[in-house]
Amino acid sequence: MCTTMIITPKATVDGSMMVTHSDDDELGDQRIIHVPANNPKNSMRQILKEHYRYPRIVSNERGPGYKPHKHHILHKTYSDAITKSIGEIPQVKHTYAYFDGNYGIMNEHNLMMGECTNGAKYQPDSVAHEEAGKTGKHMRIFYSSELSRIALERCKKAREAIMLMGGLIDKYGYYSTGETLLVADESEAWVFEMCALPDEKYHSAWVAQRVPNGEIFVAANEFRIREVDKRSKNFMTSKFLFDGLKKVKYWDPKKGPLDWLPAVSDGEYNHPYYSLRRVWRVFDRVNPDLGLSPWVKDSFTKDYPFSVEPNRQLKIREVFALYRDHYEGTQFDLTKGVAAGPYGDPHRFTGSYDGNQNNVTEDKKFYGAWERAISVFYQGYTFVCQVRPDVPEATKGLVWFGPDVSYTTCFTPFFSKVKHLPKPYETGSPQKLDRNSAWWAFDFVAAWSRLNFQRMCKVDILPLQEELEVKQLEAIHELDEKLKKNQHADHIKFITFFCEEYSGHLLKRWWDLADTLVAKYSDGYINLPDKVQDNKNKPVKEGAAKEVGYSAEWLSHTNYKDGPTTYDMKP
Repeated sequence: MCTTMIITPKATVDGSMMVTHSDDDELGDQRIIHVPANNPKNSMRQILKEHYRYPRIVSNERGPGYKPHKHHILHKTYSDAITKSIGEIPQVKHTYAYFDGNYGIMNEHNLMMGECTNGAKYQPDSVAHEEAGKTGKHMRIFYSSELSRIALERCKKAREAIMLMGGLIDKYGYYSTGETLLVADESEAWVFEMCALPDEKYHSAWVAQRVPNGEIFVAANEFRIREVDKRSKNFMTSKFLFDGLKKVKYWDPKKGPLDWLPAVSDGEYNHPYYSLRRVWRVFDRVNPDLGLSPWVKDSFTKDYPFSVEPNRQLKIREVFALYRDHYEGTQFDLTKGVAAGPYGDPHRFTGSYDGNQNNVTEDKKFYGAWERAISVFYQGYTFVCQVRPDVPEATKGLVWFGPDVSYTTCFTPFFSKVKHLPKPYETGSPQKLDRNSAWWAFDFVAAWSRLNFQRMCKVDILPLQEELEVKQLEAIHELDEKLKKNQHADHIKFITFFCEEYSGHLLKRWWDLADTLVAKYSDGYINLPDKVQDNKNKPVKEGAAKEVGYSAEWLSHTNYKDGPTTYDMKP
């Protein structure tokens, strides 16, 4: 359900490589976890099945953030609380530190990952080592989540990561939905796509395509690689790809070159324009001069290129802004119309009439549909990975992390080389409100904003968001200069302290905002406190609750005009 992008160095103002991802996970595990570097004692690495509900992983092998806690074993034995392995592969002598979410994010060597889920023609369940031995089936123990983590544990460069993950798929098998992983280092970016095949010999398929420097790529729950040129240096493929697709009759070479998307997928993830509208929107925002139409023939259209060159280089907050989009100013503007309610709320909750939003194998019966925006109410978190040139090595790699909904979150930076992450960002279940959890601060404000969305956002939330994000950018620049001059200091200690301080300040400000919104918009009013003179501490005048009411346009859609205005009986 995610939106993921690559912004290459020549497409950014400061020459940064960026990989972005919004994890639209419907109240899954929203934590970002620091997995430390390790010299494993075990000779084998355990492979865990994909899982998004909190806690996604409980393990003694992946650092303090994933160790079992008392709430994990409240109704279980200790052994039952530990996440079970479905297979194992040989372990390496040393693993790199990395940030982990529902998928791997970024490691200490500034290798970055993004992700989105895609519909595939064949979406089998996993086949564990043990099951494969008993049934004679080929094992299927890998999904993109564990693949991305292993690559971050073992690789420094994007090409190296793709060859590692591709080799693991070829050997150990792939299961579940189709997937796109974006893989980039400081100088090179690739789109890596994979799926399962209905065959025991040719069990899986994958292909990767390089994104040209100077261009921007976006994927939104539909495969984006099209014609595969195995002779080009811009492609990497499984050695089984072409024979496998021929064997399962997904591709006939007599009919032309391999077109990856229609070969392995039935198209868009959930309904028409669920994916393509977001692709169009990003491309149109970064380069409206392309004149791309939001309307296409079908989900296999070639109207939208693989990647585009923007008509201007982007700043980091302009990338944040791409994730804060509800099609404002277009014919699809979700802040307009009766469905937006009286206060221009762009969120459209789903119901049983929408079918299963997140399972493309379900029958598709469309009674209607809402436009699928980039910023959506069920976002768990959004991040922007950034590798910056011409700065100290300690501050080169950044993960800008924003819990909950993109539009109302505030991104805060975590350097890829920190010793550890602030505890509030590694803490919290979405099933129990916790003021010690960063996610809950942002989720609370986002939920409360829906009482009077446009007013709260424009007057209270977005100004604070801008203030804090701009101050953090200024502070990072100051930190860069300080570390350049102080070559003998413990830079890792500096950056770890920086992240603790700024994230702590940000969370305090955000919880203060939450408390302010509760009182300020109590009972449908604007309820301001009395103004107080500083010198005498006496009220200038008594505050009065101000009526907010509704717009004339929205009232016209209600039965307000039919209410009693006289004592006479109406005809």
